[in-house]
Amino acid sequence: MIQIGLTGWGDHPDLYTSTAREKLQDYSAHFPVVELDTAFYAIPPIKNSLKWLKETPDNFQFVVKAYQGMTGHLRGELPYESLDKMFEAYRQSIQPFKEQGKLSMVLAQFPPWFKCHTENVEYLMKIREELKDFEVAIEFRHQSWYSPNFKKKTMQFLRTHSFHHTVCDEPQVGEGCVPTVPIATSDKVLIRLHGRNTYGWINPGDSEKWREVRYLYDYNKEELRSIYGITEQLHKEAKDVVVLFNNNSGGHAAKNAKLFQAMLGIEFDGLAPKQLDLFEGEF
Repeated sequence: MIQIGLTGWGDHPDLYTSTAREKLQDYSAHFPVVELDTAFYAIPPIKNSLKWLKETPDNFQFVVKAYQGMTGHLRGELPYESLDKMFEAYRQSIQPFKEQGKLSMVLAQFPPWFKCHTENVEYLMKIREELKDFEVAIEFRHQSWYSPNFKKKTMQFLRTHSFHHTVCDEPQVGEGCVPTVPIATSDKVLIRLHGRNTYGWINPGDSEKWREVRYLYDYNKEELRSIYGITEQLHKEAKDVVVLFNNNSGGHAAKNAKLFQAMLGIEFDGLAPKQLDLFEGEF
């Protein structure tokens, strides 16, 4: 099965037909999966998890991003008494998604400075232990994991420890960017499309709006066709392929995802009942 979705549901005005408070319901009329990216910034309280579950159809899936304190992104003091308390809070937060069959996977995205070193391999094993009851996808952001010396070992490590592999599409502008490596290490694989805004990736600026600069990109049809080929290849290796568009800042993600869906010729069952042909005539 191939599922297509976006990272977050709050930045896609073309999808909304009702009030701002119903964005998730509107989103779930178009796509069967979403990345819960707010979990990166703060572990959501259980009441929020239950609210989001209630607002989505029975078959809807969430890719829940790991909290930044779990992946080495956090700057400043940890807002928990200990790492154990942090992981426990995160497990409690995502448990309702699993119980209702709506947890596609946890996404542990590591920063560009998380290199292929022994201590980092050991930390990945800690992640596996702390989240042993959950499906976990690993996304690397440093090229060392895919270097000629380590690529084969990286893939084998992910297989051995039952991690899903995250295949990325992004600008190639240094060690802090990873190449597209279309390999599945389990029965499920995640594809995250960050856009190819090379200038914005190198020069995001120092303001709080750097994400708006970095992820400003509109995939053209030729680029989407190449991603189509990668997706089809991965679908031969893995039972389930989840494709997430992260080029949100200019409003391109939803349009690109709809076009990509049309290229694949697939329809999604079990969407929310607000399905509207807002994109009719776009293709």
